[in-house]
This record gives sequence, C-alpha cells and structure tokens, in this order.
Amino acid sequence: MAGADRTALARCPMPVNALLPPDHPDRASLAAEVHARPPEPLAAPSRATYVAVRIEGDDRAAELAHIVTLCRHHGVASPPTGGTQWVATLGPLRFKWERHGEFSSYTFFTPGLSAQPFAEPVAALLPALWLAGVPGLTVFAAHAKLVPADRLCDGPLGMPSAGQLAQHFGAQVVVGAGIGDGAGGAFTDFMIHADGFARFLLIDREMTERQAGRMLQRLFEIEAYRMMALLALPMARGLWPRLLQIERTLAELTACFAGSAAPGAGDGSAQDEQLLQQLMALAAEVESALAASQARFGASRAYHALVTTRIAELREQRIKGLQTIDEFMARRLSPAMATCATVAQRLHDLSERVAQASSLLSTRVDIVRERQNQALLAATARRAKLQLRLQQTVEGLSVAAIVYYLAGLVGYGAKALKAAGLPLSPDLVTGAAVPLLALGAWWVLQRVHRRIAQDERDGAPLGGNHGGPHGH
Repeated sequence: MAGADRTALARCPMPVNALLPPDHPDRASLAAEVHARPPEPLAAPSRATYVAVRIEGDDRAAELAHIVTLCRHHGVASPPTGGTQWVATLGPLRFKWERHGEFSSYTFFTPGLSAQPFAEPVAALLPALWLAGVPGLTVFAAHAKLVPADRLCDGPLGMPSAGQLAQHFGAQVVVGAGIGDGAGGAFTDFMIHADGFARFLLIDREMTERQAGRMLQRLFEIEAYRMMALLALPMARGLWPRLLQIERTLAELTACFAGSAAPGAGDGSAQDEQLLQQLMALAAEVESALAASQARFGASRAYHALVTTRIAELREQRIKGLQTIDEFMARRLSPAMATCATVAQRLHDLSERVAQASSLLSTRVDIVRERQNQALLAATARRAKLQLRLQQTVEGLSVAAIVYYLAGLVGYGAKALKAAGLPLSPDLVTGAAVPLLALGAWWVLQRVHRRIAQDERDGAPLGGNHGGPHGH
C-alpha cells in the first residue's frame, strides 16, 4: 500500500463494529453480566452493616422511592429506574444497594473502628428510622469490622486469641479460619445478638483492598443465601406429617385394591369405583402440594449451591481449636437441606405411586365395564333372536289372516256373480281360491325378505333407490 493511502486510512479510522456483523440484542448486557455486583474495596480499619430484605414484586417501586428519599436527604443522584445495583457516598458512609431475584441487600461502609467492639454500628449514621422503613421483611442483618492484624491479634499465627474473640462475641461458640490462603482471617458465631444483627470479624494480614472487599462480600452472601435456602425448611416440616398420612392412606387403598382383585373376591365394581374416586382425591392433594412447594424447594437448592460456592471461594485454612465455616455449614446447614430434598423427592415419588395405582385401578374398572358391555351385547343378541322368532310366528299368522280376509272378498265376489245369474258355487270358488291366495301371500312375503336382505348386503337404507339410476 502506498504511503499516501496509509495516511488517509489513519486520518479516517473505521467504526468500532465496522468489521463485525450486527450485534446480538443482548450482547452488551450479557458481556456486562460477569462484572455485575462488584465488591467495594475496603481499607483496614473499617466497619460495615449489611441488611438483606425479602421483597415482593409489588413493593419494588416503593423500595426505589425509599432509596430516593435517602438520596435527597444527602443531596446525591438517585439510582436509575430499572437498575439492579447502585453505589453512592452519603456523607461519612458509603452505600451499596443490590437487587436480587427474591431479596434486596443494603450495605453501608465507613472507615475507622468504635471504642468497643460493635458498639457504634454504621447503621447508626443513617437518618433516624430510615433503615426500619425499608419495604419488605428482614432475612439477614449483620455488622462487620475489618481490623489490621497488628492492632488486634496476639494469638497464634497472627490471629485473635480466645479472650479477644470473647470481647467480640461474648460466650458464644466462635467459628473461624484463615481465609485467602492465609492473607486474612474471618470469625463469626452465626448468632443473632440482642440488637438483631449477626457479627463478623475480619482480620487483615496482607489482603489488598479489593481482596478485603471480596472476602467481606462473600461472608455476607454466605449468610444471606443460607437464610434464603432455609426458607424451604418450615414448608418441608409442615408437609412431613401430611406426607406420612398420605402414604398410609395410599397403602390402605392399595391393600383394598389388591384384596378386591384376589380370586374369588367377586365383581366389586362399585367398590372399585369408590377406590378410584379416593385415589383421584389423593392425587389432587399431592399435585397441589407439589405445585405449592416445588418453586420454593428449587430456589432452596440454588441458594444452597451458592453458599457452597462462596465458602469454597474463601479458601479457608484451619485454626487450631476452631471449626471452619465449611465444617459448620456441613454439620448445621446440610441436614436441613437434606430434609428439604427428601420431602421434595417423597412428593414426586408419591405423585408417581398414586398415578400408578390410579392407572391400575382404572384399567381394572375398564375391564369390568368391558365385561358388562359384552354381557349386555350377548343379552341384546338373545333378545334379537327371540324377536326374530316371534316375528316369524307373527308373519305366519299374518299370512293366514290375509288369506282369510282375501278369501272372504272372493266369496263376496262369487256370491255377487251368482246373484247376477252366473252358475257359480260361492263356497266352491272360495275354497279353490284359498290355495292360490296362500301361495300369493307367501310369495310376496319372500320377496319382501329378499329385498331386506339385499338392502343389508348393499348397506343402503331401507326403502331407498336400488339398482342405480334405472331402479326396479
């Protein structure tokens, strides 16, 4: 390429997407998804307050309006409509809001520490009653503090001693471990204290500000997701007694079905119909429980998976004498999740068992009905044969009656002719006409029978046109 051409291209740069096909409508949003909800960088020492509030879809507008009032109070720009995350500086604190599927989280940060552990929470710097007025129901709330290791820790491996942990958590059993492959430490008792908040103590040994922010966000999310996962537990406990009752009822109905199906038990069609109705009612109850609970159980499994992922991201290192967060969750959270999974699976199993029992019983009812229909058809055939024999008898009597009637007419005619002067004997004429009349009546009757038989073979309606356009 000539130098002049290269200079012209340099002066007229091509558009960014000039070398690409048109963008997919969701390309930008999907690319930004991996950067959603970034953690706030934290420098030690710092304090934080975190609140997770479960909120219904109808309250989303009220939630945004409540945040707008806080922004106006501090004279900052409000979050954009339709946004799912927002960060702003509100005077002495930093405010981060995130909207999740079923809940919203509010996190407040401020530098420095209080004179006494957790004595001056960050939430106290908010306008009076603003936090209490947030729409929704509190699922999880916690205070946290990030402390440099050289200001607090005098225990082994640069971690707090038992006495220092007692100053922060009282007499509660503390769970903790080194995190970030030893770059820091995290401690909590997973208890709701008198102020309604849980507590986290985060030790900074050699964490960067972004690493400290990530670790604190993971600690908050572990508890928020844990509580959201456990929302299925009351439902599972409530369903458990009813599941036992349904299983007993199903076993009783199945036993009745098996007993009625045994040899020598008789027809039992009425009993089968009643059993089928009871099974249908049982199936409706199970399906109703499935519809009401499966969404919650599915969400519980998803939240539990997030808890497991966040714990793995802590990269814990054991501290002698303390349970790690992973061990604590394995002993305390996993059994609850197993209960929810068991109830969900039993519901599915019950649905299949009820459907199978209903199918078997329905098949048996259909077989009984088929037998009844066959018996009814056989009885109808017998009645048809009897009616045919009766019809043939009536036809014979009808021939005799017709012959008698016609013979009477012939006799009246013969008498009339004799009265007119013809030498006839009315009795002789009538007697001679009887065989001819009987033969004629029989011939007409046979012709009618042949006509009906031909109509049945041709499939034509009785009395219709026969023989094509020419007829007969």
